[in-house]
Amino acid sequence: MKKIRVGILFGGRSGEHEVSLLSAASVLNAIDKEKYEVVPIGITKDGRWLTAGDAQNLLKGKKAQQAETHLRAGDPETTPGAAVLAQGESVVFPPEPVHRESGLVPFQSDAALARRASDRAINVDVIFPVLHGTFGEDGTIQGLLELADIPYVGAGVLGSAAGMDKDIMKSLFLAAGIPIVKHVTILRSAWEKEPKKVHKLVESKLKYPVFVKPANLGSSVGISKAHDRKELGPAIEEAAKFDRKIVIEQGVGGKKHKAREIECSVLGNDDPVASLPGEIVPGKEFYDYTAKYLDEGSQLIIPAKLTKSETKKVQTLAVQAFKAVDCSGLARVDFLMDATTKKIYLNEINTMPGFTAISMYPKLWAASGLSYPDLIVRLIELGIERHADKKKNQYSR
Repeated sequence: MKKIRVGILFGGRSGEHEVSLLSAASVLNAIDKEKYEVVPIGITKDGRWLTAGDAQNLLKGKKAQQAETHLRAGDPETTPGAAVLAQGESVVFPPEPVHRESGLVPFQSDAALARRASDRAINVDVIFPVLHGTFGEDGTIQGLLELADIPYVGAGVLGSAAGMDKDIMKSLFLAAGIPIVKHVTILRSAWEKEPKKVHKLVESKLKYPVFVKPANLGSSVGISKAHDRKELGPAIEEAAKFDRKIVIEQGVGGKKHKAREIECSVLGNDDPVASLPGEIVPGKEFYDYTAKYLDEGSQLIIPAKLTKSETKKVQTLAVQAFKAVDCSGLARVDFLMDATTKKIYLNEINTMPGFTAISMYPKLWAASGLSYPDLIVRLIELGIERHADKKKNQYSR
């Protein structure tokens, strides 16, 4: 039987580039090579697309050997748009699309050149975009794959974009009746023009401590905890480096107590299911980027020490959150639990969470009876199923 050809897409231009490399290396190591033919596809931090050996070198931290092996879709001096995934040399031409049944379409102006480029193209049956954060988890790469008519793992354009933007995400959760923490959203331009007005707004709506976050980013990049007005300004400045929208949330538990951080994995398309919940006990004051990926000391407790009713509530809310943002494939849903009142608040949804073998998402499924290699198989199946379902749509009369 013919193997399914899977493109593992990783790297990218976001602040989570290194996290993506870790996730992709883990997937490439665990994926069933008897079942799948694997094509590594890397994107450098400056937007260059790499395939085969150069993509493997990117995973190992090696510099790509020659510019001619780059897929130059990210280069400012070349034509914007999709470039063919090519082995051995860059293929970018004036923007006259060549019809193909499916795949990333080479742009050509000459039919003969088109045929030769087509021969060199890497055709894949499905893409597994192990990309985190901006330009990968925000709907942009999903839009490219939709245009190319390639099946892919994970949420679609809308689910990815809504799941990335914490401001929009919270609006959808509120509309779905899901409990969230008090928050305000400000624009970087407003902070730059009238910082005193922003201080006044935040302090009229929220109580310290507050968490200050870029609206569009993940892995806790750019997030700070402000205990008072003195710390609020620098926290906003830090978040403003990463996004024009800044979300400021009231800390659960107030000044005396830290919130419990509960996480739950969701898997599926139209009928998603939730895993057992887990709990993170940060080695630092909160689970920031350093605590997640650099420092030791944080604990993962699986399953979380919750009552049966609390476990059921977390799982129910996780599925509701998944549906609220029109997610598909996978998501990790994060909660904050007030240690005193036991009230559970939905914090955020991650539509492409960390995916190493020791990341919370696969570990929760392993504890729920689904191994890491089997999880990869199921996600690929869900991506193909979702694409087949979309093929039922009619786009013209």
